[in-house]
Amino acid sequence: MGKTYVIVVAAGRSLRFGSDKQNALIRGKTVLDRVLESLQQHREVDEIVLVLNEKKAEHGQYSKYSKVRKVVPGGLRRQDSVTAGFKEVGTDPENVVLIHDGARPLVKQDLVSRVIKAVRKKGAAVPVLPIQDTVKSVRENIVEKTLERSRLYRCQTPQGFRYSVLKPALEKAKKDGYYSTDEASLVERAGGRVTVVPGDYTNIKITFPEDIHKAEVFVEE
Repeated sequence: MGKTYVIVVAAGRSLRFGSDKQNALIRGKTVLDRVLESLQQHREVDEIVLVLNEKKAEHGQYSKYSKVRKVVPGGLRRQDSVTAGFKEVGTDPENVVLIHDGARPLVKQDLVSRVIKAVRKKGAAVPVLPIQDTVKSVRENIVEKTLERSRLYRCQTPQGFRYSVLKPALEKAKKDGYYSTDEASLVERAGGRVTVVPGDYTNIKITFPEDIHKAEVFVEE
Protein backbone atom coordinates (compact mmCIF):
# COMPACT_ATOMS: atom_id res chain seq x y z
CA MET A 1 0.00 0.00 0.00
CA GLY A 2 2.98 2.31 0.38
CA LYS A 3 3.86 4.92 2.97
CA THR A 4 2.33 8.34 3.54
CA TYR A 5 4.63 11.35 3.38
CA VAL A 6 3.76 14.96 4.10
CA ILE A 7 5.77 17.80 2.60
CA VAL A 8 5.23 20.89 4.74
CA VAL A 9 6.06 23.97 2.71
CA ALA A 10 7.18 26.83 4.96
CA ALA A 11 9.84 28.56 2.91
CA GLY A 12 7.97 31.76 2.09
CA ARG A 13 9.20 35.21 3.04
CA SER A 14 5.97 36.31 4.80
CA LEU A 15 6.01 39.69 3.05
CA ARG A 16 2.29 40.34 3.52
CA PHE A 17 2.43 39.30 7.16
CA GLY A 18 5.29 41.69 7.95
CA SER A 19 7.36 39.19 9.96
CA ASP A 20 8.02 35.44 10.07
CA LYS A 21 4.47 34.10 10.28
CA GLN A 22 5.59 30.52 10.99
CA ASN A 23 6.89 31.74 14.35
CA ALA A 24 3.81 33.80 15.19
CA LEU A 25 2.06 32.55 18.32
CA ILE A 26 -1.47 31.18 18.48
CA ARG A 27 -2.40 30.64 22.12
CA GLY A 28 1.21 30.04 23.12
CA LYS A 29 2.20 27.78 20.21
CA THR A 30 3.80 28.84 16.96
CA VAL A 31 1.98 28.46 13.67
CA LEU A 32 4.47 25.85 12.46
CA ASP A 33 4.45 23.90 15.72
CA ARG A 34 0.68 23.58 15.47
CA VAL A 35 1.04 22.20 11.94
CA LEU A 36 3.70 19.69 12.93
CA GLU A 37 1.90 18.58 16.10
CA SER A 38 -1.24 17.71 14.16
CA LEU A 39 0.65 15.78 11.48
CA GLN A 40 2.87 14.06 14.05
CA GLN A 41 -0.21 12.73 15.83
CA HIS A 42 -1.89 11.37 12.70
CA ARG A 43 -1.64 7.59 12.73
CA GLU A 44 -1.44 7.28 8.92
CA VAL A 45 1.39 9.78 8.45
CA ASP A 46 4.73 7.97 8.29
CA GLU A 47 7.22 10.74 7.55
CA ILE A 48 7.28 14.52 7.31
CA VAL A 49 9.61 16.53 5.08
CA LEU A 50 9.86 20.13 6.26
CA VAL A 51 10.85 22.74 3.68
CA LEU A 52 12.09 25.98 5.18
CA ASN A 53 13.69 29.21 4.10
CA GLU A 54 17.36 28.49 3.35
CA LYS A 55 18.50 30.53 6.36
CA LYS A 56 16.35 28.46 8.73
CA ALA A 57 16.74 24.97 7.31
CA GLU A 58 18.19 23.32 10.41
CA HIS A 59 16.78 20.15 11.88
CA GLY A 60 17.61 20.73 15.54
CA GLN A 61 14.63 22.90 16.40
CA TYR A 62 12.23 20.28 15.06
CA SER A 63 13.92 17.11 16.32
CA LYS A 64 11.18 16.76 18.95
CA TYR A 65 8.89 15.62 16.13
CA SER A 66 10.01 12.07 15.39
CA LYS A 67 8.23 11.98 12.03
CA VAL A 68 10.17 14.99 10.74
CA ARG A 69 12.88 12.98 9.00
CA LYS A 70 14.21 15.72 6.72
CA VAL A 71 14.49 19.50 6.87
CA VAL A 72 15.51 20.97 3.53
CA PRO A 73 15.94 24.49 2.10
CA GLY A 74 13.24 25.68 -0.24
CA GLY A 75 13.48 27.57 -3.50
CA LEU A 76 12.53 30.94 -4.90
CA ARG A 77 8.96 29.87 -5.67
CA ARG A 78 6.54 27.50 -3.99
CA GLN A 79 6.89 24.97 -6.79
CA ASP A 80 10.68 24.94 -6.31
CA SER A 81 10.17 24.25 -2.62
CA VAL A 82 7.71 21.42 -3.30
CA THR A 83 10.18 19.90 -5.75
CA ALA A 84 12.95 20.10 -3.15
CA GLY A 85 10.77 18.29 -0.63
CA PHE A 86 9.59 15.73 -3.17
CA LYS A 87 13.17 14.60 -3.75
CA GLU A 88 13.25 13.38 -0.12
CA VAL A 89 10.20 11.10 -0.17
CA GLY A 90 10.21 7.38 -0.92
CA THR A 91 9.91 6.43 -4.59
CA ASP A 92 7.40 3.58 -4.30
CA PRO A 93 4.74 4.44 -6.93
CA GLU A 94 2.01 3.66 -4.38
CA ASN A 95 3.30 6.09 -1.77
CA VAL A 96 0.90 8.86 -0.82
CA VAL A 97 2.46 12.32 -0.90
CA LEU A 98 0.61 15.18 0.78
CA ILE A 99 1.61 18.82 0.30
CA HIS A 100 0.57 21.10 3.14
CA ASP A 101 1.02 24.83 3.68
CA GLY A 102 3.12 25.60 6.73
CA ALA A 103 0.80 28.57 7.22
CA ARG A 104 -2.32 26.42 7.82
CA PRO A 105 -1.91 25.67 11.53
CA LEU A 106 -5.37 24.28 12.31
CA VAL A 107 -5.37 21.28 10.00
CA LYS A 108 -7.50 18.56 11.56
CA GLN A 109 -6.97 14.82 11.68
CA ASP A 110 -10.18 13.99 9.85
CA LEU A 111 -9.33 16.32 6.97
CA VAL A 112 -5.96 14.63 6.51
CA SER A 113 -7.69 11.25 6.63
CA ARG A 114 -10.20 12.27 3.95
CA VAL A 115 -7.44 13.32 1.59
CA ILE A 116 -5.37 10.17 2.17
CA LYS A 117 -8.39 7.91 1.62
CA ALA A 118 -9.29 9.66 -1.63
CA VAL A 119 -5.71 9.53 -2.92
CA ARG A 120 -5.54 5.79 -2.35
CA LYS A 121 -8.75 5.33 -4.32
CA LYS A 122 -8.38 7.95 -7.05
CA GLY A 123 -4.70 8.95 -7.25
CA ALA A 124 -5.10 12.68 -6.57
CA ALA A 125 -7.32 14.67 -4.22
CA VAL A 126 -7.73 18.17 -2.83
CA PRO A 127 -9.97 19.58 -0.08
CA VAL A 128 -12.32 22.32 -1.22
CA LEU A 129 -14.96 24.67 0.14
CA PRO A 130 -17.85 26.11 -1.87
CA ILE A 131 -17.65 29.82 -2.64
CA GLN A 132 -20.41 31.69 -0.84
CA ASP A 133 -20.12 35.07 -2.56
CA THR A 134 -21.17 35.99 -6.08
CA VAL A 135 -18.08 36.00 -8.28
CA LYS A 136 -17.44 38.33 -11.22
CA SER A 137 -14.91 38.03 -14.04
CA VAL A 138 -13.42 41.52 -14.47
CA ARG A 139 -11.17 43.01 -17.15
CA GLU A 140 -9.87 46.59 -16.99
CA ASN A 141 -12.34 47.46 -14.22
CA ILE A 142 -15.31 46.27 -16.26
CA VAL A 143 -17.36 43.18 -15.37
CA GLU A 144 -17.16 40.66 -18.21
CA LYS A 145 -19.59 38.18 -16.73
CA THR A 146 -20.94 36.66 -13.55
CA LEU A 147 -19.57 33.18 -12.95
CA GLU A 148 -21.74 30.23 -11.97
CA ARG A 149 -21.18 30.07 -8.23
CA SER A 150 -22.38 26.49 -7.81
CA ARG A 151 -19.34 25.26 -9.77
CA LEU A 152 -16.72 27.37 -7.97
CA TYR A 153 -14.73 26.19 -4.96
CA ARG A 154 -11.85 27.42 -2.82
CA CYS A 155 -8.99 24.96 -2.59
CA GLN A 156 -7.13 24.15 0.63
CA THR A 157 -4.25 21.93 1.65
CA PRO A 158 -3.16 19.23 2.21
CA GLN A 159 -3.32 18.33 -1.44
CA GLY A 160 -2.58 14.66 -1.97
CA PHE A 161 -1.19 12.49 -4.75
CA ARG A 162 0.18 9.06 -5.42
CA TYR A 163 3.92 9.32 -6.05
CA SER A 164 3.34 7.93 -9.54
CA VAL A 165 0.90 10.77 -10.30
CA LEU A 166 2.84 13.72 -8.91
CA LYS A 167 6.27 12.79 -10.25
CA PRO A 168 5.48 13.13 -13.98
CA ALA A 169 3.45 16.29 -13.34
CA LEU A 170 6.40 17.99 -11.62
CA GLU A 171 8.78 16.78 -14.31
CA LYS A 172 6.58 18.09 -17.13
CA ALA A 173 6.23 21.48 -15.44
CA LYS A 174 10.01 21.73 -15.02
CA LYS A 175 10.64 20.73 -18.63
CA ASP A 176 8.13 23.30 -19.90
CA GLY A 177 9.26 26.04 -17.51
CA TYR A 178 5.71 26.21 -16.19
CA TYR A 179 4.90 27.47 -12.69
CA SER A 180 1.63 27.27 -10.79
CA THR A 181 0.43 28.15 -7.32
CA ASP A 182 -0.67 24.61 -6.49
CA GLU A 183 0.26 21.04 -7.35
CA ALA A 184 -3.21 19.93 -8.41
CA SER A 185 -3.09 22.26 -11.40
CA LEU A 186 0.18 20.62 -12.48
CA VAL A 187 -1.48 17.21 -12.36
CA GLU A 188 -4.46 18.58 -14.31
CA ARG A 189 -2.09 20.08 -16.89
CA ALA A 190 -0.34 16.72 -17.29
CA GLY A 191 -3.67 15.07 -18.08
CA GLY A 192 -4.47 13.73 -14.61
CA ARG A 193 -7.82 13.85 -12.87
CA VAL A 194 -8.11 15.36 -9.40
CA THR A 195 -10.99 14.44 -7.13
CA VAL A 196 -12.26 16.70 -4.35
CA VAL A 197 -13.13 16.07 -0.72
CA PRO A 198 -14.88 18.40 1.74
CA GLY A 199 -12.55 20.98 3.24
CA ASP A 200 -12.72 22.56 6.67
CA TYR A 201 -13.70 26.17 7.37
CA THR A 202 -11.28 26.32 10.31
CA ASN A 203 -8.35 25.28 8.12
CA ILE A 204 -7.45 28.90 7.40
CA LYS A 205 -4.21 30.14 5.91
CA ILE A 206 -2.25 32.71 7.89
CA THR A 207 -1.49 35.54 5.46
CA PHE A 208 -2.08 38.77 7.36
CA PRO A 209 -1.61 39.58 11.09
CA GLU A 210 -5.37 39.66 11.63
CA ASP A 211 -5.52 36.00 10.61
CA ILE A 212 -3.83 35.12 13.91
CA HIS A 213 -6.85 36.49 15.75
CA LYS A 214 -9.18 34.40 13.59
CA ALA A 215 -7.14 31.30 14.37
CA GLU A 216 -7.26 32.05 18.09
CA VAL A 217 -11.05 32.13 17.94
CA PHE A 218 -11.12 28.71 16.28
CA VAL A 219 -8.68 27.30 18.84
CA GLU A 220 -10.97 28.45 21.65
CA GLU A 221 -13.95 26.76 20.01
